[in-house]
Amino acid sequence: MTASENTYASFKTLKIPAQATCLAVGGAGQLTVGSDDGSVRIYDLSTFKVVKAIRGLASVSSVVWQPQNASQPGCLWLASGRSVVAFTTDTDKMILTMSDARLKLEVGSDDDDAVNEVKVAFCLDSGVVGVINLCNNEVSRMRNGHGTVCGSVRFVPNRPGELVSGGYNSTLLHFDILQSKLLSQDDLRAMAPSSGLAMSPPFILSLDISPTGVLAAGTADGRIYVGTSGETRAGGGRQNRRRKWEGLRSDGRILEEVARGPVTALAFTSPRELLTCTLLGSVTGHEICGPVGNSGQLTIRSTWNRNAGDIFKVNAMVVCGSLLVLGGFQKDGAGVIEIWEEMGTTGADGSTT
Repeated sequence: MTASENTYASFKTLKIPAQATCLAVGGAGQLTVGSDDGSVRIYDLSTFKVVKAIRGLASVSSVVWQPQNASQPGCLWLASGRSVVAFTTDTDKMILTMSDARLKLEVGSDDDDAVNEVKVAFCLDSGVVGVINLCNNEVSRMRNGHGTVCGSVRFVPNRPGELVSGGYNSTLLHFDILQSKLLSQDDLRAMAPSSGLAMSPPFILSLDISPTGVLAAGTADGRIYVGTSGETRAGGGRQNRRRKWEGLRSDGRILEEVARGPVTALAFTSPRELLTCTLLGSVTGHEICGPVGNSGQLTIRSTWNRNAGDIFKVNAMVVCGSLLVLGGFQKDGAGVIEIWEEMGTTGADGSTT
């Protein structure tokens, strides 16, 4: 257990015409914001000015940067409607449109089957989970799905052949993407509420995996699911010796209530520290305490809490170095982005240094 965790305070607000639906960081200190009016804005975080924009798309639900490598230029991938679209931004044009796209792939089965998130893997309203092969742009789908909306997907760190998805059926699925097969799963409905009577089903709304393989998922009923059985330790550990990640094992998991509203976003800031944000903008820092693979001793300790100032409802959250960024909309429906700055640490007694 650590004695403190970084805390943040709001210092900058950016307003845009339509609600901010998704956020991503990439490039040299850039923030990318997707909106439900089909626009994308790329900000320079040193000046908070827009350096490039994309317009004329369907509602943008996810954005992710693919870094440049020896065989591929760096590009921005977007989930827009039922399509996944890639843009390169090394152009003199300030405003791009669909005609400037490097690639467009229709992965949804119809207009109602929208792409919810793209991480080069993708997930759909129909519950389908799939991946895009960047070498040949081939789209493949996993044999199993969620049967209802799948809103989150993440690759397992240091295991590029495995990914995890979370769905509105309250289930986490773990896949081998090379064979398109299900490796393991866990159903949150089988885990009793930690206190009282849950008012909403534990739909999975947000998902992240730490660099060491700890999984966290936020639910519609204000809880966090944590799985530690896939955790690695410095210098080698149990997962380094195993053929597959085992983060959904029942002997290393916990489901605890942490908020009074849906946990719409979460992000790890260190191997066992994470931030959560509710739909109404309550941001909380948490520490995961206890040994690997022992759910009886696992606990989630909240270390600090602050509320968003200008956002009525939060759709997305991302951490970029010393900055925490929230995106959503105000009561009048206009879009808003709140940027928070790291303010030091909150000690065990609640003091800030």
